[in-house]
Amino acid sequence: MSDELTPAKVQEMILTRPFHQWLGLTVTAVTDETIELRAKWREEWVVNPQGGWTHGGILAALVDLTADWAMIKKLARPAPTVDMRVDYHAPAKKGDLVCKGKVVRMGGQFSCAEASIYDEAGKLLASGRGTYATAPPPAKG
Repeated sequence: MSDELTPAKVQEMILTRPFHQWLGLTVTAVTDETIELRAKWREEWVVNPQGGWTHGGILAALVDLTADWAMIKKLARPAPTVDMRVDYHAPAKKGDLVCKGKVVRMGGQFSCAEASIYDEAGKLLASGRGTYATAPPPAKG
């Protein structure tokens, strides 16, 4: 299963979601326990026009989805978020963002993954960790 999930296939899966399309996500790498994405900067992200800062909600969304999609080769699907924590380290200004996620622990019912968001120069902007409901979906019937 995991060998079939190339970066191109994961990219295709991610882009079936309109919000991910709007974020301008590109999958740059995927392994059994990690993922790296790029988010194309958008003027609509700005919360403070004087400072040019990106809204923290955009960074939180990137932490959440990057951590979630880090488990893609283990699950072959995204998983619902149960709990999430985000820490903000520096303001995000104009420019694409690099999002790196990794699996912390895969469990039967719940799993944990984390993500870090960087600017193009490699400066850490936000990081966080999430718990995801990874139990198999109920059978249709």
